[in-house]
Amino acid sequence: MHVLNRVGADGAVRDACRSRVLESALALALVERCGSGHHDAGTRIVSYLERHQNSEDLIDTTVAAAALGRGTRQPARRQALEDIVSRVPDFTGSRKRALVQAIFTMLGVATDHADVAPHAVDVSALHPWAAVQTVAVNAILGRAVGGNRAGGEDVTRLASTQRPGRVWEGNLFIHLSVLHALVDVPGMESVVDAGLSTALRHQREDGGLPFVTDTDTWSTVVVGLALGSAGAPREVMHRIARHLVRVQHANGGWSYTDHAELSDTDCTTVAVEFLHQLDPVAYRDPIERALDALVAVRGADGGFPTYGAGTPSEACMTAAAINALSTQDRHRHLIQPALRFLADRQVPDGSFPPGWSSSRLHTLFRAYLATHHWQASLTVQDMSGRIAGLVQSTQNADGGFGQRDGASSDAISTAYALIILAGQRDPAPAAHATGYLLTQQRPDGSIISVPDMLGPRPFPYHVPVLTDAFTLLALGHLTPRIRPSRIAVPGRQDSNAQLAQRTAP
Repeated sequence: MHVLNRVGADGAVRDACRSRVLESALALALVERCGSGHHDAGTRIVSYLERHQNSEDLIDTTVAAAALGRGTRQPARRQALEDIVSRVPDFTGSRKRALVQAIFTMLGVATDHADVAPHAVDVSALHPWAAVQTVAVNAILGRAVGGNRAGGEDVTRLASTQRPGRVWEGNLFIHLSVLHALVDVPGMESVVDAGLSTALRHQREDGGLPFVTDTDTWSTVVVGLALGSAGAPREVMHRIARHLVRVQHANGGWSYTDHAELSDTDCTTVAVEFLHQLDPVAYRDPIERALDALVAVRGADGGFPTYGAGTPSEACMTAAAINALSTQDRHRHLIQPALRFLADRQVPDGSFPPGWSSSRLHTLFRAYLATHHWQASLTVQDMSGRIAGLVQSTQNADGGFGQRDGASSDAISTAYALIILAGQRDPAPAAHATGYLLTQQRPDGSIISVPDMLGPRPFPYHVPVLTDAFTLLALGHLTPRIRPSRIAVPGRQDSNAQLAQRTAP
């Protein structure tokens, strides 16, 4: 009921993106530099950062210390830098290294010139968000070494993202980075001041600022898919579907929020799955348009990127695309090349390169589902078996799963794992994982968990309803394994042993 009640009268699912140290620190630096009229907002940000300066997260601790003027030692910054670069796909490594250097520069931390090597990137090969972010980073780093890499064309590009009261593409991180890049540009004073006021409109009650204004469309598609797996009332499901049709982009895709123009593979694929499962006939047109949008960005390697044609294909997005394309026979010829791409990206331990989640289990569950749509080759069977083997071998003693090998259990990683475990012959691991999830549920039905989604990679952000939705989705995958003759009485929590009996093949 908790997830069902999150669906609004218009069919959208809305939950605020929680505050984050990174954006809060960048906003404070601007307030201290040019925001004399925002003293109260600055004071609240300081309080927020002080509460997070001893975080277990190395990046948060280092960024908060820098923002509060308490200094960060060079080894700590280097360690944070290497930690960040180690958790992103290879094709983004050099850009992330420059981004981290720019973050410390924005926070007023002196960076050795050797650390600020010239960073030439052809922005024409990047999707719009990455292009704007890269231009801003280059301008910021250029100032750090006594130059100015932001020419007239770059200034025009950056300034074009600024509209009073509007955060470009709903992305506060890019918005604040642009303001830092423009802060010393003559004639941009009013633009920066207006942009700072716009950012501070999104200050949360705890004093911090979030990564994005909202993730309403992403939350809606995930909740829709989860409710479908749980047999929610069809009236509610169609309400969600009608909302999605209203916010579908002209190109057929969807973005994480209806405030963004750049569609992405993630939202588009899940929307397709939801609409197809609900009513493939009634929603045939939006489904076909969405699939056409997916095919349009397909890479020559058979894989699929997150954003736009010509950008690198990724394992997680390719798995998601397979799951969506498999709803229509007309795209059958694209499945096998995509599966080959996916198999080629699997690493020796059975996992895949980093995606858009802090948990490696996110890509694993989507890849696992992708291997079960068509009669699989031996290669695909091997990929599926290695995924299942990895998951079964990394379950913690409490029944849960962590984001990485050896990490403490958390609910959303466990939900991802349960989707895989629900398909295995041995019911005990699934029962054990379900038992852990029950311990993470609050009285109102919501689920306690850690931040999971990433943006920009590898910085995690938190939208709690996503944990609720993925947990419900996992339980929906488990439900068909439960024998109808032993359905649990509402309000009674069965033991793991009882659940294992009911989930026996």
